[in-house]
Amino acid sequence: MASSRDDVRSFPEDVQAAIGYALYLAQRGGRPQHSKPLKGFGGASVVEILEDHDGDTYRAVYTVKFAGVVYVLHAFQKKSTKGISTPRHDLDLIRSRLAMAERDYREFVNERGDKGR
Repeated sequence: MASSRDDVRSFPEDVQAAIGYALYLAQRGGRPQHSKPLKGFGGASVVEILEDHDGDTYRAVYTVKFAGVVYVLHAFQKKSTKGISTPRHDLDLIRSRLAMAERDYREFVNERGDKGR
């Protein structure tokens, strides 16, 4: 969603590879090793991938809320030195993009109609 692809591409190559593989596993129905449900989103449908590299932490957040589709909602380098929680502006962006993903998925299902059944 939005700038997520470009954001991941701005990460170091090792981080890009790790996140790419984790998303591949999610698409195949697996659970990536360095991932966990993101708190505040009611269950395990919104997941964050955590990757450390050279003392920095990178995160990619995706949802598996929709059948057969993985939406990457946000990717960012954690810059906060206060605790491990996700900053509020990032959480707000994730919520906004989740709503965008819901609309996109609804349109996809409506366009597909019964063709996919």
